[in-house]
Amino acid sequence: MTARTTQIVLITGGAKGVGLGISRSFLARGAQVIITARNAPENPVEVDGNQAEFIAADIRDAEACKALLADIAARHGRLDVLINNAGGSPFAMADAASPRFHEAIIRLNLLAPLNLAQGANALMQQQDHGGVIINIGSVSADRASPGTAAYGAAKAGLLNLTQSLAVEWAPKVRVAAVSPGPVLTEQAHLHFGDEAGIAAVASSIPMQRLAQPDDIGNACVWLASDQAAYVSGSNIVINGGGERPAFLDKATVNKT
Repeated sequence: MTARTTQIVLITGGAKGVGLGISRSFLARGAQVIITARNAPENPVEVDGNQAEFIAADIRDAEACKALLADIAARHGRLDVLINNAGGSPFAMADAASPRFHEAIIRLNLLAPLNLAQGANALMQQQDHGGVIINIGSVSADRASPGTAAYGAAKAGLLNLTQSLAVEWAPKVRVAAVSPGPVLTEQAHLHFGDEAGIAAVASSIPMQRLAQPDDIGNACVWLASDQAAYVSGSNIVINGGGERPAFLDKATVNKT
């Protein structure tokens, strides 16, 4: 990306949770941010008077993805950065969830990013400066994900997809991933329970806190900048040092 022009940045699910932190990080640096979701946010997303643009789209629909990108091209003439952030899964044990449920989770977390990336790449390949695609993964991609098995599997696929696309679309388009650990969002209680549950999870992390959405956003801003011009096919894990291995709490050595 060039520092001489304002970046045009598309962020899926950019009005809440991790996506909101990503949107704010880019807005704070003067980018023209476009957020997309099925429904408009209740309040405008803005930082210091720089307000994000909203375009409604259901990214699970491949035709909607095409229309979204065509709209952006018509309005702005280019797309510099795509952040595939929208995703997630409700808790459901794999033996009880329906095939339809599993398919919906994989469609949202893997197929939708692929379809949107494909269209964004077609735009970016025509641009002299190319572009950057950042997929928001999860630490669930490379560890067990009980209760969200299809989600973990989809995120694992997204990381492999990131590597493959980085090879296929270079050198014009860089593709990378950011994989957060637990993040303190407005929906953290749905995953960790009350304040005591959130504190207990935080105590298991070496940094002694959950990530803030801005922690993820700042990593994305760096990846989309010229400072990361040689970073492609990579996955940046933002987990505060990871999780203390459970076996250490069970071991009897070095205990008094």
